[in-house]
Order: sequence, then structure tokens, then C-alpha cells
Amino acid sequence: MIKAKIFILFLFFVFSSTSWAGPKIDVKTAILVDYNSDKILYELEPDMSIYPASMTKIMTTIIAFDLLKQGKIKLDDEVIVSENAWRLSNAGYSSMFIMLNDKVSIEDLLKGIIIVSGNDACVALAEAIAGTESNFAEMMTEKAQEIGMNNTNFTNSSGINDPDNYSTVRDIAIMSKYLIKNYPKYYEYFKEKEFTWDRTGGDPITQGNRNPLLYKNIGADGIKTGYLAVEKYSLASSVVGEKRRLISVMSGFQTKQSRSSDSIKLISWGLRNTNTYEVSEKDISNFKFKTWLGIKEFVEVTTNEDVYITINKKEAKDFKVSIKYNGPIKAPIQKGDELGTLIVQENADKIYSIPLYANEDVEKVNFFKSLFLSFNYMIWGDV
Repeated sequence: MIKAKIFILFLFFVFSSTSWAGPKIDVKTAILVDYNSDKILYELEPDMSIYPASMTKIMTTIIAFDLLKQGKIKLDDEVIVSENAWRLSNAGYSSMFIMLNDKVSIEDLLKGIIIVSGNDACVALAEAIAGTESNFAEMMTEKAQEIGMNNTNFTNSSGINDPDNYSTVRDIAIMSKYLIKNYPKYYEYFKEKEFTWDRTGGDPITQGNRNPLLYKNIGADGIKTGYLAVEKYSLASSVVGEKRRLISVMSGFQTKQSRSSDSIKLISWGLRNTNTYEVSEKDISNFKFKTWLGIKEFVEVTTNEDVYITINKKEAKDFKVSIKYNGPIKAPIQKGDELGTLIVQENADKIYSIPLYANEDVEKVNFFKSLFLSFNYMIWGDV
């Protein structure tokens, strides 16, 4: 007789009690997200429309990284600096200090954008890729819509003042995760602390990365600061803790000092008060179900996605994971067949069900062995 079977994989984790309420921070809008589980740990007006300032440059680099990944451009391709780009290096904005009509590689422009927030480098890159900066901004907005940034519009590549260049901290968190997940090789640029450009028409200029968290011992590896007089200070940051990563996006800090201190406060709070557990890894068989009339006694099963759960340490005693399936599973079994369910209970109100699929084919035994097993089962009830 086939019976529903439930196996408890992890019982209860017990931790010291801590507060779930987030810290007090002086900012207009904020969000803190666990990278792996997508769990929002803290939010303050996350869908408030903001001017993203230089956080816009995250999307500028994503467009370039896309084309590099597709082989449509190369890091050593050279770009001729236009007057439009050059003028921004002489207008008091953040600059790489490129010269008119100079030939600059894509890689150097990317470093100028990522490390020193060069608006001149943004325009040079945008014009090289799309002909004009406005065409490039259309590409940016299309990409934003593609990855689920539903409240964002880009009108330029740098984030310079424009009322139609807007976003939200939620959307910027989505963009930041997309950047880190899809371009790990190029994301390495974001943790570089300084960049020197020696073709300035004068002495070489060395500038430090504007991200203040890179200079703190907290595991920061990106991402981007921003400042506009109308928006004040902003920061999208990524911090790697033990076996996890948090993404924080905040805007509306009144000072540079509060941008740094409150970002550290929120991220540290998240790392202290929550834990993230890997429940299942995509396409890795951590579970086995018993088969009936199969040439293998067990079939390996897996989820078709990575499954992570982030929980408040205070509520960890309520966390458990179990498997349910109607078994044994009758052969033949094909890889990809849905065979059971992974049940994750975060607490009494939050229960998630994730399908489990066969990760291999299991053929049926031949007729004579099938007959023998069926006869044996009728006599002894032993499957």
C-alpha cells in the first residue's frame, strides 16, 4: 500500500532572543534585503520615488556588461572622447578627467565610472555603445523593465539632475542583485579602492572609491554612492557576512557621515539579528525517495531552484523543514517528473511549499522480477 510519507529534515534551531525591530536611522527611504533569500529585513518607504543620482551608474555598467558577455564589445575596444563627454570633466562634476578626442578603452571607462564615479566616462561609454546618450538611456530603461524595476525611468547615463530620471530603493536593490548575480567577473571592479588616470593633459590624477564602506572592516564589496542637492546623500551597498550577503539601499541622508554610519548600523543589525539557511540547492540531489518496481531502490530528487530561508533569530525555534511524498514511487520515472513537496515552515503563519522533481531516470524492472516483487508483496507486504 502506498502511503504519504513525511520526513522532518531539520527540527528546531534555538538562539538567544533578540529584537526584530530595526534600528533608528535618519534617512527618507531605505531597504535591507538578503541576497540569497530575497527576504526584506527592513524597509522604510521603499517605494518612495527618488532621484537615484550616481546610483544610476549601476545600470550604465549593466548595459556594458551585457554587451561584453555577448561578445559585442571588448574591454580593449577604444572610444574617441566627444566634446559632450569632455565638457563634463570640466564642469565641476565627478570626473575621470578624460581629454577631448583621446582614445580610451572600454575597461578604463568602466573603472572611471565605477571607482571614481566619472560622469564624463558615462557619456563617452554611452555614445560609443548607442550613438547618443539619449539612445543609451532608452536601453537602460528597457533593461530596468526587463528585470522588474517597475518604478524606474532613466534619461541619462550618469544620474545628473533630471526630474524624469527617477527610481526607488526597492528597484535599486533589484538592480544591485541583478548586477552581482549576472556579472560576478566584472563586479570585482566595484571593490577597487582607487583609480589613476594619467592622460589628463597634466599630472596623473589618483582618486579613491567614493563608497565609504569599502574602508571599513565589515565585508563591503560595493556598490555605489550618490549625491544631488535635491536628494542629498544616497548609497547602495553590498556586504558579505559569513555564508551570506546583504544588500542595502538608502537615500535622503543629510550628511556624508550619517550615510556611512547609518548604513553600517542597519547592515550590522541585519547580520546580528537574522540568519539565512540554505534549504536546497538547485539540481543537487540532497533527497531520495523509495521506488516501487524500479531498477534502482531509490530515486534522487531535487528542487529546480535554490531555496534559502532568512529568519529572525528570535523566531528560529519555529523554523522547520520537511518532505512529503506519496511513496514508494512507481517506476518508470523520468527526470523532471514532479514527485513530492519540500515544506518550509518559518512560523505558524508562513509556510512555503516547493515542488521536488526527479533528478534522474529510473527504469522499471523486467517482467519476471516485477512479477516476483508483486507476489512477494502480496504474501509479505514487503515493498
